[in-house]
Amino acid sequence: MKTVHHWIDGKAVEGTSGRHGEVTDPATGAVTRHVAFASAAEVDAAVAAAKAAYATWGTSSLATRTSVLFAYRALLDAHREELARLITAEHGKVHADALGEVARGLEIVELACGITTQLKGELSTQVASRVDVAAIRQPLGVVAGITPFNFPAMVPMWMFPLAIACGNTFVLKPSEKDPSAALRLAELAAEAGLPDGVLNVVHGDKEAVDRLLEHPDVAAVSFVGSTPIARHIHATASANGKRVQALGGAKNHMLVLPDADLDAAADAAVSAAYGSAGERCMAISAVVAVGAVGDELVAKIRERAEKIKIGPGDDPASEMGPLITRAHRDKVAAYVRGAAAQGAEVVLDGTGFTVEGYEDGHWIGLSLLDKVPVDSDAYRDEIFGPVLCVLRAETYEEGVALINASPWGNGTAVFTRDGGAARRFQLEVEAGMVGVNVPIPVPVGYHSFGGWKDSLFGDHHIYGNDGVHFYTRGKVVTTRWPDPADGGVDLGFPSHR
Repeated sequence: MKTVHHWIDGKAVEGTSGRHGEVTDPATGAVTRHVAFASAAEVDAAVAAAKAAYATWGTSSLATRTSVLFAYRALLDAHREELARLITAEHGKVHADALGEVARGLEIVELACGITTQLKGELSTQVASRVDVAAIRQPLGVVAGITPFNFPAMVPMWMFPLAIACGNTFVLKPSEKDPSAALRLAELAAEAGLPDGVLNVVHGDKEAVDRLLEHPDVAAVSFVGSTPIARHIHATASANGKRVQALGGAKNHMLVLPDADLDAAADAAVSAAYGSAGERCMAISAVVAVGAVGDELVAKIRERAEKIKIGPGDDPASEMGPLITRAHRDKVAAYVRGAAAQGAEVVLDGTGFTVEGYEDGHWIGLSLLDKVPVDSDAYRDEIFGPVLCVLRAETYEEGVALINASPWGNGTAVFTRDGGAARRFQLEVEAGMVGVNVPIPVPVGYHSFGGWKDSLFGDHHIYGNDGVHFYTRGKVVTTRWPDPADGGVDLGFPSHR
């Protein structure tokens, strides 16, 4: 059986730890390959390669870096279909979702191609007699990224292209559940001309992560994953003197006001809650219906949800695929099965769903829970599956208070025809990303992605201007030069004395 190996110093490197994980096809449940788990020594080798490469890459010209990135962007574009197939084979999401993931990752590569503008710096002349002050930004050195299973190509591309454009070198630890896309990204970067050691990939589990968090030569760590792990990453890496951006989980709410277009709101709720099987941190997992619209809205959501075609991700007819693992499928199902006992009305129960001919796949159908109590497990926890909770509020104020009481603050949305209400919502709601009649307000690449409260640990959001600032550090240089006319070597300037 094929083993997915590491990528260190510009080449594939077989694992030597003797440990490995299993990679499955979520549609069939079959183990399709193994993935090598790195030991601390193997992580050290990747960091050493990155440190050695930084000696030249960190001082390379912006023209050198951007020429590689432009070539990389062209290769990624040419290999979109291949990358999407790798994602579908190991994650399970449908091909259209996988292509969309690659496209969103490409946005950040394109941002990195324009790094010359982002790193221009600032200059003030004559702040005092013959004194100038310049502000510049310089790379950090070796930086690391730890990425989740739900976007095995996009989230790595949210990190390393911008980091290396800024002059850093990178060690990536992707999810061990679907590692092949990350490895292919590294191979294509080498093909584009990226020097050996600038981008390294090590696979593994807690041992590899912990070594990155404590390694003295790693200057910064980027992370995307669940809130408990994000909190651990931030605390541990910070204690070891590293800069950290750790993006955690979410419970994203969509507030539907009485004047909203309910057909548009229902369409948005279905796509945002059930797209990619709900395995995304920007999924809408809670709809708050205000006033008397709740019953009609739930009926419209149910009508649309019942028509969603679930099947293997490589089937063009499929609109939703399986979950990543059998254990995760069982965990998601447990929330639905326990919802009624905790006071929710189960409108749709997808826990018994299967696909003919793929009975061993990690299947679950769409579930819709109405009148969900705020103290129930289905509402309090991040389920990370195709389960939509509907809550009721009598007023706008009650709905916003409910949203703001959540410990998470990743993304949120409001559906309304009233511009004043929308403006008030965007100012009053406590979340880092807000959509107005847009259910999943993921910012474009030249803005930054990040939440509030338990959805983000650290001061910097990811990509955009925040990403550039995270992967660089500022330096202010104050200079005074004597005028040539003041004396010294005679350069032919007339004397002012």
